[in-house]
Amino acid sequence: MVLAMSRPWKHPDSGVYWFRKRVPEELRSLVGKREEKRSLQTKDPTEAKRRHADVVAEVEAKWTNLRNGPRSLSEREAHEFAQAIYDRWFTLHKDNPTQQTQWDIGLAERIFAPAEKFTTELSATYDPNLFRQHQMRALCEEGRRFCVEFYGLVIDRPSETILEKAVAHALQRASQRLAQHSKGNFDIDESQFGSEKKSSVEPLAPALFKDLIAGWAKEKKPQPRTVYEWTKAFELLEKFLGHNDATKVLTGDLIRWKDAMVADGLHTRTIQNTRLSPVRAVFQWGLQNERLAANPAAQVTIQTKQIATERKRSFTDEEAQIILAAALIQKDPVRHWVPWLGAYTGARISELCQLRVEDVLQVDGIWCMKFDPDAGSLKNTSSERVIPIHPALLEIGFLQFVAQFKSGPLFPGLPPDKFGKRGGNGTKSIGRWVRSLGITDERLSPSHSWRHRIKTLGRRFGVSKDHLDAITGHGRASEGDKYGEFPMEALYRELRKIPILKL
Repeated sequence: MVLAMSRPWKHPDSGVYWFRKRVPEELRSLVGKREEKRSLQTKDPTEAKRRHADVVAEVEAKWTNLRNGPRSLSEREAHEFAQAIYDRWFTLHKDNPTQQTQWDIGLAERIFAPAEKFTTELSATYDPNLFRQHQMRALCEEGRRFCVEFYGLVIDRPSETILEKAVAHALQRASQRLAQHSKGNFDIDESQFGSEKKSSVEPLAPALFKDLIAGWAKEKKPQPRTVYEWTKAFELLEKFLGHNDATKVLTGDLIRWKDAMVADGLHTRTIQNTRLSPVRAVFQWGLQNERLAANPAAQVTIQTKQIATERKRSFTDEEAQIILAAALIQKDPVRHWVPWLGAYTGARISELCQLRVEDVLQVDGIWCMKFDPDAGSLKNTSSERVIPIHPALLEIGFLQFVAQFKSGPLFPGLPPDKFGKRGGNGTKSIGRWVRSLGITDERLSPSHSWRHRIKTLGRRFGVSKDHLDAITGHGRASEGDKYGEFPMEALYRELRKIPILKL
């Protein structure tokens, strides 16, 4: 397909016209992609031609800037580029001008105060406006980054400051105009606020959170639980922002959200893993798929530090003896068998709870169990495996237990959770029961500490690392490790190095 088209390209499914042009090879490292694509947001061919011509001019100007290399901006040029920020800011808040609370008109002249003055103020009595000024300065930096990316600018360091100051003026003028609108004064001379010149930036179509999540999930095909949890993260963000349009989200909004979660006492790792990371990933998908002009969450992170009491550990021999002895007298098949299976396979509880009769089989005369995606979802491709059954499980009658069933799940009494996985309810049941035995150390996971334990035992008794990884379903570390297979005889030989724990 020829991508460097001289006319709009019509999408075969949606009927919407697009601009598409191949990026010159010498600019690809600077542009970061092989092709410039942009929706023209119209199905009308005449309007598409008009918009296409505008975009061609913008893209060619951007590439010219990149070819010219670093340059200095005049103040006039900076204000012309910052006009786009004025228009975006006003458009973002014009329907509800009183909700514009990020830019304080009264503090605008202080955000570029000399460093000496700022330092003096900081060392004096606490001024609550200093943090507000810092946030406003961050908005200017964000606006500068937008202009640089959109126009393809390569500018020197002094010009960055000039452009940030121009952005500040644009935000100030737009906020002053919004302040007048918030009072119902719509008849003012808009030219005094600098809006007489139309920006070349076309407003983006709304990108609702739910639509971005749906598009991301359709392409990435994550686990249902992941979709559920990430949707919850966006619901929390929507509640904080008061809207659900990703095109209106700014980096400053996400920083304020992060700060609010910290103030509420939420653990930093929870903020990073269950709030910021999902938002960043979905917004990145939106950027890569032309739904967003930028990813406002790209640089929003929080420092996480694991303390000693949070690191999960293995069950000791004494703790394992308590649990396994108690399991033997349990009538509930889940509590009876799952701890023993975990102790001698190191498998994940979710993998064990979805085992079927057909997953217990002989390979080369050795009794084995198979972890198969047909039985239920697995964490990754390395999780799909066939491993030998440890003699300890044969001694306590595991094969006889399996023989009770003709086919289907080994634990039919364990209901699937709302995501269709038996492991969710199995983990809860095992967890409550293990804690009731007096195993209360927070560093222990009633389910996952078996996985830690078999790694510990493997090191203690000299089990080959690559064989142990194959048994537990951990990925191979190097490209060389990916060559060859693991004969069942070799896996069984290594697994038998782990002795049966005496109760």
